[in-house]
Amino acid sequence: MPKHLVFYVEFNVKPECIEKFLKGATVVIEAMSKEDSFVTAYLHRDANDTNKFTLYERWTEASMDDFMRNQLQGKSYRDEYEEYLPDLLTSPRTFAVLDPIGEWQS
Repeated sequence: MPKHLVFYVEFNVKPECIEKFLKGATVVIEAMSKEDSFVTAYLHRDANDTNKFTLYERWTEASMDDFMRNQLQGKSYRDEYEEYLPDLLTSPRTFAVLDPIGEWQS
């Protein structure tokens, strides 16, 4: 299994902001999917809390520092979204870096 940077981000979105959140997230995910080090991303909505979303991402970046430097800084497709995102959330988003152990597919 190749070494990837894997992390997830949790968002708690204000109910009245869900449509704007999903539209902005989709634009950013589609743009970032064209980056050379992008592997995959999954956006999920919590089945028990319709205001909670999780974004699972895999990148070939060596570290979170490299990811932040290469993928967050200077990416114009993120700028507008990053500017208004805090206003859509009930609390700051949270990040967790995951250590891949295995992968199974059917």
